[in-house]
This record gives sequence, structure tokens and C-alpha cells, in this order.
Amino acid sequence: MKRYELDNPASPNLMEDIFDYESVPKITFDGPAIEVINGQEVRFDPADMKRRDIVITDTTFRDGQQARPPYTVEQCVTLFKLMARLGGPNGVIRQSEFFLYNTKDREAVEKCRELDLPFPEITGWIRAVKGDFKLVAKMGLKETGMLTSSSDYHIYNKLKTDRAGAFRDYIEVVEAAIEAGVRPRCHLEDVTRADIPGFVLPFVQKLADISAQVPEDLKPKVRLCDTMGFGVTYPGAALPRSVPKLVHTIISEGGIPGDRLEWHGHNDFHKAHINGATCWLYGCDAVNTTLAGFGERTGNPPLEGAVMEYIGIKGDMCGIDTTALFDISRYLRRECGMRIPSNQPFLGRKFNATSAGIHADGLNSDERIYNIFNTAKLLKRPPAVNITDKSGIDGVAMWVNNFLGLSGDARLSKIKMAKIGRWVVDQYEKQGRITSISDEEMIEQIKLHLPQQFEEAVKRGEVEA
Repeated sequence: MKRYELDNPASPNLMEDIFDYESVPKITFDGPAIEVINGQEVRFDPADMKRRDIVITDTTFRDGQQARPPYTVEQCVTLFKLMARLGGPNGVIRQSEFFLYNTKDREAVEKCRELDLPFPEITGWIRAVKGDFKLVAKMGLKETGMLTSSSDYHIYNKLKTDRAGAFRDYIEVVEAAIEAGVRPRCHLEDVTRADIPGFVLPFVQKLADISAQVPEDLKPKVRLCDTMGFGVTYPGAALPRSVPKLVHTIISEGGIPGDRLEWHGHNDFHKAHINGATCWLYGCDAVNTTLAGFGERTGNPPLEGAVMEYIGIKGDMCGIDTTALFDISRYLRRECGMRIPSNQPFLGRKFNATSAGIHADGLNSDERIYNIFNTAKLLKRPPAVNITDKSGIDGVAMWVNNFLGLSGDARLSKIKMAKIGRWVVDQYEKQGRITSISDEEMIEQIKLHLPQQFEEAVKRGEVEA
């Protein structure tokens, strides 16, 4: 065992090459790694991530609508525009998937197409039925997802057929799509419970054979659907649950390149996000997501989480406008009636708020101590504090100064907060309160004990009278 000597520098090492406070922290790697997959040594070079065109795709208007009342046409259009702004001019959010079955769904597609935005590209979703492709072609879409269930749970118990019958039916629909001039994206539903060598590989190899005979824009894509969230990232885990092995196998043995491969996960075991990110690392170029992770049952990988992961992996903003997440969150809550937990990362109203006085003291000293990055700049959400019995005078001081819009030398001292701090303490010690102090209550205390500062803040436009 190597022994290490204490290093005591004159100034702190804040690792700012990684934790640049003005951007999302970079994800760094030590270099290439060798991993054994299916008995073979496979070399993975994280540097490839810088060169590859990895992307995010969206299914907010398809899977996302299977867990909530349908979005109105206006809501679809507004969220689509915000998504385009978030993904930026490089199309980091490359595609968005829509239902096509009812009049409202088709109107939403038409209205979004009228925006003439370069990204996201609008794609459809249909059953594996030949007649449905007429609807896709009529809508003028170039690509559509189609359900090609892959596990015996679905083939035998849901579809009431066998593997040979499912294989035949799927290929017929794929060929019908190509004949109609529509690129098929085969959704391998429940792939993490499927027989990979016995059904999945023969099917995707057939898709690869078809791909060799058609133009580039019609070559079938494959979406790996972890329908029940069974996928795991652990080294040495076996198929069909191993996400790394699944991705590598479909590429190396199935003949489907990473740029035609996509991951669609679910969060039943709290692994939706990490499984999606892992797919990027192992060669799958597209990760399918929804806004706020809102989707059927436990939901899908959250789009906002994928955006942050993308920036961290690339080490660059890549044209992404993270401030759009503030407007998306506000619109989802106010106009769409979505209940977003206040502590949900990036979208929650108080995801970067602390309730601990010692944390508030740290934030007052240097907000980098307890804030993940410059959330005021990147997300339009400055660090905040929740006022509870744990907040102390440091928490009260931070809340009041933030509310009044005071910074630097203009910030009020803790002495100025003494009466408000005493009131907070009395709420818990004398009144027996067990809930947090509301914003409205804090504002009333400021008006009562700091009336001059409140009026000055009103004149500056920091607060409303």
C-alpha cells in the first residue's frame, strides 16, 4: 500500500476545471477501459463521447400523455417551442414523438409543424398494423415508431401468438412502412425480459439485412424499451437485464449501428436516468425522455436530467439554453396543472433551497459551498432557504436578503433580522408549530419589522407592493 503525505496548500484547490461554477460540472474519465462482454474483451474510450453525435429524444406527447389528462393543442405547441429553445440550434433534443390517432393529436402535429423549427423533428407512434402507415404518410411524417413487443410475456400472453408469428407480422409491417416511404422505428417492448439470442437478435439481424437494401433515410431504427424498468448497469450483470451488454450486443451482433439505436426506459426501480446515460456510454446514440420524467406508471428518464448529463459528458453547453427549464417548469405547473415536487432536481421551485441554518451560513459565505452551480444564471433560480425551526438566524438573513434583492455590501446584517428571527423561534418553541413558515408569512414580517427596506425594494422593482 502506497503511503500519502499530507498536502497543505496556501490556497484551496477548488477543482475549478471540473466544477466551473458558471457551467454544469464536467464528467471526467481516467481514460479507456477494458470490459468483458459476452466473453470478449471490449475497449471503451470515453473520449469517443466528445466526437459522437449523441442526442436526446422526447416522448412527452406520447408516453407522457399516458400518465395524465391529455395536453391541449395550445399546450403541446407551447411546450414544443420551449423544448426547441432548450435543445438549441444544434438539435441536442433531436426528435419529439406524437400520437396520431385522434383529431386533437393530429392538430397538435400540424400546429407544431407550422412553426417550421429545425429541431425537434416530429415523429409518430403507431401499432404494428399495416393500415396505420397510411395515417403516418398522410401526415407527411418521415419516421414513426411501431410496437414490436419482444418478450414472451407480450408475444405469447398479450398478442396470443408465438415467436414465429410475431417475427413474420413485424417484418411485414416494417416492409410496408418502407414501401410507403416512412422510416420504421421498431420499439422492442419489454426487451429486458426478452430472449436475446432466441428472438431479439434474429429479428434485428433481419432488420439489418433490410437496411442494406434501402436508402439511408429509410433504414429501420431500433428502440430498446425497458418497459418495466428491469435494466441494470452493474458490471458482470447478465442479459437480458444488463444495459451495457444489451447495447453492445445489438450493435456488435445484431448489426444495428449506434446512430440507429435508441433507449426508452421506465423508472420502476429508480434507474431510468442512469440506465439512459449508460446507454450513451456504451454506443447507443439516442436516449428517449419526457419532461419532468412524467410517463406511464413510474415515468421515463427526465428530459431535464438528460440535458444536464449531456452537458457534463460533453463538457460544453453545445448551444443548450438551460434557462428554458425555468419557463417549462412554470408553464407545466401554472398552465398544465402538473404537480412537480418542490425538491425535484432542476424543475422544482425549491430544489436548491436549504432548511438548515448551517447550510444557509455556508451559502452566505460562498454560495458555491452548498449550490451545485450558478443556478441563478443557468436556471433562473438563485439558491434559497426554507424557514423552519432548523433555519436559525443565518437562514432568516439569507431569505430576507434574497427576497429584497440585496447582494454584496448592500445585504442586511443578521442584527437587523433579530426580531424576525425571534418571531420564527417563537412559532416553534411557544406556539408548537410543526409546519414550515410560508413565503407570505415572511413577507408580512418584513413589512412589519423592515418597512423602509421593503419600500425601497418595491421602488427598485424587486418585489410587488
